[in-house]
Order: sequence, then structure tokens, then C-alpha cells
Amino acid sequence: MEDKYVSEVVRKELQNGIRSVTDGEFRRAFFHLDFLQHLGGVRVEGQIASTNTSKGGWQPPRLVITDKVQHVKPIQLDDFRFLEDQIAAARKEGIVGEGEKVTTKVAIPSPTMCHFRGSRDSISSTAYPDLDPFFADLATAYQQEIQTLYDAGCRFLQLDDTNLAYLCDPSMRQSASDRHSQTPEQITEQYADLINAAISKRPDDMVIGIHLCRGNHRSQWFASGGYEPVAQVLFQKLNVDVYFLEYDDARSGDFAPLRFLPEHKVVVLGVMGSKSAELDNKETIIKRLHEAATHVPKGLDQLCVSHQCGFSSTMEGNELSEEQQWAKVRLEVEIAKEVWGQDLSK
Repeated sequence: MEDKYVSEVVRKELQNGIRSVTDGEFRRAFFHLDFLQHLGGVRVEGQIASTNTSKGGWQPPRLVITDKVQHVKPIQLDDFRFLEDQIAAARKEGIVGEGEKVTTKVAIPSPTMCHFRGSRDSISSTAYPDLDPFFADLATAYQQEIQTLYDAGCRFLQLDDTNLAYLCDPSMRQSASDRHSQTPEQITEQYADLINAAISKRPDDMVIGIHLCRGNHRSQWFASGGYEPVAQVLFQKLNVDVYFLEYDDARSGDFAPLRFLPEHKVVVLGVMGSKSAELDNKETIIKRLHEAATHVPKGLDQLCVSHQCGFSSTMEGNELSEEQQWAKVRLEVEIAKEVWGQDLSK
């Protein structure tokens, strides 16, 4: 059943103009848990108290570390191979033009998801009397998964991270500081070190992106605050190539933090909304893209456009129809072509 719907969504992505193609995460109930629970030593147990009132009283599941963290088997490998096969089949069907570039994109949760929401009590003190070996083992597990994907042909990997975005929210910064007995600045540095270690062995021709999300459950957000508290570490210490950043409303702050972006990196601006059914105003979006371009060294050449998050970070999905979703995608592609030209593969 999953294969059927993945096959369909790949073709719909291509037909609607997307050229960086995913499997829609149709094999997951949650964007993070379905991956992380396949690591040795990681389990899902109970729920955690949400920092915001969730629809229907929903509470996020809780991750716990019960033993040494290990990469016991490839996690995304089969899914990646199936996705590649579907893109190839769509090309043979003529959905993609001959010679037209299509990138196979894999999205996995950031390793920080194994730490931020829990406390010291969620990590076995028997397995890890000290946390430094925990972070080292977690990074090693990611290195092994990334190498497996690379060897299979993956060249574009995205890490989905709520936590660096949550560290922009004043109340969440304080809660995290209390929970982990560290300052928010120390946690931010620690997460940059963890992510850098996790991707440290990726080959030079593998592109790594990171998506920062302030929560996305049934069209609901959970955090607010501009990127300023983490911006310098985010842009100048984190060794990723591409940033996918929420920027669809005032909760995300202004574009000033983009001044820290080095010349060799790219930001995909999530200035379009994915939580509501209404279409964005085309002229407003283009105006915001040009505004953001004044804050980065190379202007529009370092920017792209997207929606602020996925249309469904959990199996419940956001509160809009499938056709409303595709209409938003088509508008996104239309805007991108108007701003950067018809060939979006460049």
C-alpha cells in the first residue's frame, strides 16, 4: 500500500513542477520517530508535555535512550532505492523531459531530536553515566547511515530539526536550560557540534541541508521567535550547505539574521504558508524575496523559495485538501521561475 502511494506522489510532484523529489514521508507516522526508533538503544515510551495546547489534547511521543546507541541496520536505504526507481520510471513515462535534472532528496530527523525534548532521566545512566559518549555514539550512528545512503547514490540529504528553532523561543529557551542544566547558548553550541560530527564524514559531493521547524501538527505551530539567538552559530559554525528556514509570518522574525550567512551557503526561504488553505499573494512573496536578498552577500543567487514546512509532519496532516496543497506547490514553482528563470535545476 505504501509503495502505491509513494509511486503516485512522486509523479504528482513532478507533474506539478517539483524537481527535488521526496517520497512524501508516506512511510512515516511522525517525521522523526519512525526513523529514530530503528537506532539501537532508542525507544518510544509514553508522551511528553507539550509547551503549547495541542488540538484534541494530543501530546508528542517521548524518546528514551535505554542502551548504547548503535546503527544496527540501514534505515532509509530501501526507501531511497524505491524512490530512485519511481523517478526513473516517471522519466520513461515522459513526465520529465529528456535530460531534465531531477534530484532525489532524502529527509531524516536531526540527531538533536534524541536529546532536546527529554531530560537526563530519559537517557540511561547505566549506558551513559556521562553524556559525552552518548553524543559520540549518536554521531557515529548517523555517519554510518549517511555513508550507506551515499554508497547507494544519495547526493542530497536534509536533516529536520525543530530544536534549533525552539531555542529561538524565549520560553522554550528557559525550559531547555532548566531541563538540561545548561545555558541556551551552551545547548546551541552542543547541537552544532553534534550535527557537525554526524555529517563529518560525508563525501564532498554530498549536499547536506537542515530544515528548522517551529512545530507543525494539524496546522498548529508550537514556538515563536526570530533566528537572532542562534543565527551566528547556525550560519557560521554549522557545516551544512543549505538552510530551509520558516519565514511565513511574524513568528519567524525579520531577515536581519541572514547577515551571518557565508557566501558559499544557500538559504531556502519558507515565506509561503503550508498550514492554511489560502494561497499566498504572489506579489507579496516576490517582494519579500527581494527584501531578504538585501541581507545576504550574493543576493538572490543565495536564495530559493519554499513553503515554511511540509504539508504533513505527522500522519494527521494539516487542515487543507490535497488539491489546495498542489495549488500551493504550483504557485511556488511559478514564483521561482519568475524570480530565478525557467530552468530551476540550476
